[in-house]
Amino acid sequence: MASKIQLIAGLSYIDAELQYLQEEFGDLPEQVQEKKENAEKALTLVNETEGILKDIRDFVATAKVTLVELKEKEDTLTKQQFMSRNNKEFDAVTKEVEFLKQEHERLSTRMRTEGVKEENILRILEDQKKEYQAALDDYEKINSEYEDISAEQGSEVKKLIDKRKLIIASLPADAYAEYSRIKQFHSEAAVRVKKNSCTGCYSAVPSQKIVELRNNFEKIYTCENCG
Repeated sequence: MASKIQLIAGLSYIDAELQYLQEEFGDLPEQVQEKKENAEKALTLVNETEGILKDIRDFVATAKVTLVELKEKEDTLTKQQFMSRNNKEFDAVTKEVEFLKQEHERLSTRMRTEGVKEENILRILEDQKKEYQAALDDYEKINSEYEDISAEQGSEVKKLIDKRKLIIASLPADAYAEYSRIKQFHSEAAVRVKKNSCTGCYSAVPSQKIVELRNNFEKIYTCENCG
């Protein structure tokens, strides 16, 4: 069975390998996230503009029906004018006809305005769709690079993670807790003592500790400077 120091050394080696594999990605993960967010923002703008365009078209469709109804009412009331029995009734009908004409004109003007707006919105939407497609292409390109590296590393990373789990299961809980504590502050939590110095920070190891280490190869020394 592997000793505690062998297990920690093995764990440190695996973590270094995993770190090396992770560094192969460089800033790709950040780029992927950034490109993804850019594409999502561009799509949101497209959806919002399409919503505005739909509202305009719904209004125009409803307005067309309303204009027909207004015209029909106006024609009906115009005929009634000639059948009015007195001036009061004639004036009332005339007033209502005038109101219908004003509503017809107001709605017609609004429709023309909405028509111009629709043309402008369509141009904006066309540009937004192009921007979205460009953002999507950028995202898919960078994501493809990320996935290629992930696929290449997949089996290797899985093997290392499986080995790591086995080592952790065999390592005393207090030793793993200490290893994890140091790993939070240093990329390498376990290093060798070489030429009487800690190879993690290159600080000199006290002579007494060197003697202890030489007399007990299984002893783990916590560096007073970086540990």
